[in-house]
Amino acid sequence: MISFMVCLGVLIAGYFIYGAIIEKVYGPDDRETPAVRINDGVDFVVMPKWKLFLIQLLNIAGLGPIYGALAGAQWGTSVFLWITLGTILAGGVHDFSVGFMSMRHDGASVSELTGMYLGKIMKTIMRIFSVVLLVMVGTVFAVGPAGLISLLIGNQGGSGLLTNTTFWLALILIYYFIATFVPIDKIIGKLYPVFGICLIVMAVGVGIGIFTHGYTIPEIELSNLHPSNTPIWPMMFVSVACGAISGFHATQSPLMARCCKTEKESHMVFYGAMVCEGIIALVWAAAGSAVYARTGGLTAGLTDMLANGQAACVYDICTKTMGGFGIVLAMLGVIACPITSGDTAFRSARLVVADWFKVDQKPYAKRLYLCIPLLIAGAFISQLNYGVVWRYFSWSNQTLAMIALWTASMYLYKNARNYWFTAVPATFMSAVSVTYFFCAPECLNLSTVIAYPVGIIAAIAFLGLFIYQTRKTEVTGQNHHKTIHTA
Repeated sequence: MISFMVCLGVLIAGYFIYGAIIEKVYGPDDRETPAVRINDGVDFVVMPKWKLFLIQLLNIAGLGPIYGALAGAQWGTSVFLWITLGTILAGGVHDFSVGFMSMRHDGASVSELTGMYLGKIMKTIMRIFSVVLLVMVGTVFAVGPAGLISLLIGNQGGSGLLTNTTFWLALILIYYFIATFVPIDKIIGKLYPVFGICLIVMAVGVGIGIFTHGYTIPEIELSNLHPSNTPIWPMMFVSVACGAISGFHATQSPLMARCCKTEKESHMVFYGAMVCEGIIALVWAAAGSAVYARTGGLTAGLTDMLANGQAACVYDICTKTMGGFGIVLAMLGVIACPITSGDTAFRSARLVVADWFKVDQKPYAKRLYLCIPLLIAGAFISQLNYGVVWRYFSWSNQTLAMIALWTASMYLYKNARNYWFTAVPATFMSAVSVTYFFCAPECLNLSTVIAYPVGIIAAIAFLGLFIYQTRKTEVTGQNHHKTIHTA
């Protein structure tokens, strides 16, 4: 319990201390933001800071800090450290960086930002990568809630069509279709703050329920407690995903960057929302560690419960920690919140494609041209194995975060700022992503004897390439200055 409380305190302190440091590194000022300068009434709309914070939280959270944290807790309470330190040193920095850079570049999507600072080849890679990721995210955040709705209705004695997951999945996709192309302040701006509050209340309820129902949160221990002895590195770091750092957030931050009245809102809207998500993930990781008994010192109870489905696990925890009230919150928090993250995933995909092909998004017809094929792709992916889609989503998620952090590092370098605040987590995430790709069963499935050194070497190589590019730029700039001076 002490470990949990310390991690909670560190997260809160991290927002005020490290968040302020990152804000100083980027140096927001009073220049006009895209929301003020462009203001097209569709995607560029000024909204209040408190509303932006709640919308950003809901956009980036969804199932991520809940499912990811529960999955990560299978390795034991060492997950507390990754959620805490990952959120402060990597996740919050990542979200702030992309949101701030987007504001400085007319609300540009992460793929366009990557092209500006890492070149045309990386821009093309990120365009494809981010669209695929966003469609997978939208699908994951539709299938999960659909399964939980049918489960809840079945548990309450319902039958027939209302207990059919496919029926609810179809309704969710129809909602996605509507929410993806209407102006951002019409549905998202009105409903999201309410559901954002529900997500926070749900986490608070679970946290309080752990203590009031007599559960004990284990202290942090670094040993691997996974029943199948799956290695902590890099599996846990990828499984937690949104609860510590998420490339998906890089696709969502530009949405709110297009709605900020001033750059000085970045600390609360971007870094603050990530810290709040980290707190939510910490609570759920603690719940998974406390509610389910260990067998032989291993987290067999949690792993067995997750084997029945993530939705069933969330439902069970809510019931055990909050009783009947927990069921209501489960419906609001784990059904509505993921759905509202899913629709913004498809919305972001639309904007990435629009930026890619320079398609004006003000006319309804042009928005529809992009929405329809994206949602058809989502409907197809929804029929694939959910567990496999989640694992590919998790790896894609962390890889996109790695690229976004390298983009931010080059931005800071070119603006004469301290780039080590982003380059260090970028190097770390490079090691995570490459190692996972080499050893994960759904990827190359090679031995960790091969994957570990390859991941470390790749991370060092990426850092070396970055430093080489900065030195090369310096030399080029100096030669250019000498040529002008001589002339």
